[in-house]
Amino acid sequence: MTEFQLEGAPNFRDLGGYANRYGQRIRAGKLFRSDHLGQLTPSDIRFLHDSFGAPWRVLDFRGVQERSTAPCQLPNAQVHALSIEPTIVQKITDLLAQAHTVSHEETVRLMQDTYRGFVRHNTHRYAEFFQHLLADADAPLVFHCTAGKDRTGFAAALLLHALDIPSEVIWQDYLTTNARLKNRPLSGLLPEPIAHVLHAVQTAFLQASFETVEQDHGGLTAYLETQLGLSASARQQLQRLYLD
Repeated sequence: MTEFQLEGAPNFRDLGGYANRYGQRIRAGKLFRSDHLGQLTPSDIRFLHDSFGAPWRVLDFRGVQERSTAPCQLPNAQVHALSIEPTIVQKITDLLAQAHTVSHEETVRLMQDTYRGFVRHNTHRYAEFFQHLLADADAPLVFHCTAGKDRTGFAAALLLHALDIPSEVIWQDYLTTNARLKNRPLSGLLPEPIAHVLHAVQTAFLQASFETVEQDHGGLTAYLETQLGLSASARQQLQRLYLD
């Protein structure tokens, strides 16, 4: 696995090198997850071009306003919008405007609801995600949202499961975000206890989406097949494209 950290996108990382249950590894330099690409520096762009080639395929889970305020800086990238509008900050802002005290625990519950919503309201976006993954594997591909932790974190977990990566590695990859973003300043727009929750990932967040998949669809494998369009043959094709 190629280890690096970009100045303008500290959560940009290669999924290459992860080994699945059968000893196959994700090809290095093909699949990446990231925070948004609107603040890439010239040196970041040179590094990505020199290390992995171009043009890039970019799958962007951000909402409309998020994309317009920080457009992708990768030259000649093929950007595909898979819009999942952010709701958590608006919900908290509305509660605070009503003089409601939002506790740490309530913020965690709201984040869990956000992850349940990925399954119950945004499954079509994750189905599109896999369609793009299956379309072409020649150019390097990066998928991202704003911080690269929630919408992207769920996408990465689905992808790694589809590639038969062990669950302990999936959790390790998910929680790596906390180390990658530890130096990012907290938002000054929200009270600090709330900002601390929103700034990081917790196992309780992703677990809420897994439990929803289990309750509503009978587990991740069934969800991939019946809801995300990843039939047995499509899953085999995905593995041929991205595994050594």
